[in-house]
Amino acid sequence: MKQISAGDMRRMLKLYFIMGSVNCRLTPAETLTQAIAGGITIFQFREKGPDSLRGNAAFDLARQLQGICREHGIPFIVNDDVDLAIALDADGIHVGQEDEPAGSIRQRLGAHKIVGVSAHSLAEAKQAIADGADYLGIGPVYPTSSKDDAQAVQGTLVIEQLRRSGLTIPLVGIGGITAGNVPPVIQAGADGVSVISAIAAAGDIRAAAQQLLDATII
Repeated sequence: MKQISAGDMRRMLKLYFIMGSVNCRLTPAETLTQAIAGGITIFQFREKGPDSLRGNAAFDLARQLQGICREHGIPFIVNDDVDLAIALDADGIHVGQEDEPAGSIRQRLGAHKIVGVSAHSLAEAKQAIADGADYLGIGPVYPTSSKDDAQAVQGTLVIEQLRRSGLTIPLVGIGGITAGNVPPVIQAGADGVSVISAIAAAGDIRAAAQQLLDATII
């Protein structure tokens, strides 16, 4: 995988699906397959929570989902776990503020891998950019129950602040996003939206993904 340009990264972030086994109504493989059919543009494997898989079981699931992504040309991102990302030769990794800094992750993964960082303020955004992040995840935009470690809800304020400050790094909004509340996130300056339950818990996964993708076009 060649080094990602900012333009390519913005296109990838249009509809960013995050999921692990604990989020799914169907099997993870079927959930991901239907989400891809609905139009997701990038996928993040996030296996967290009280009933999440560990060890070899988590690795095997990650490898299975990565295979589905590769078959369909969807970038496969690992949440937090640098060792897993290296073992799988994943397309990239996404980390939070409490995880390993993007700069040292970049050294371990290489220049051609995607490194995403969660940021909740202008200062955190600037530090992530200095460390070599390819994109920033900004949120939670709306109230969410999918992440038990979520920060305080900020609406679109931080996205707007980053764009007003002149930062051009690709941004994806996350947190409580549904097809009905996507437009304000894009209008604020985000390149796309990231969801968990809006797709994984939907009655019709393919249709839910398609509706979210359509909502990003404003």
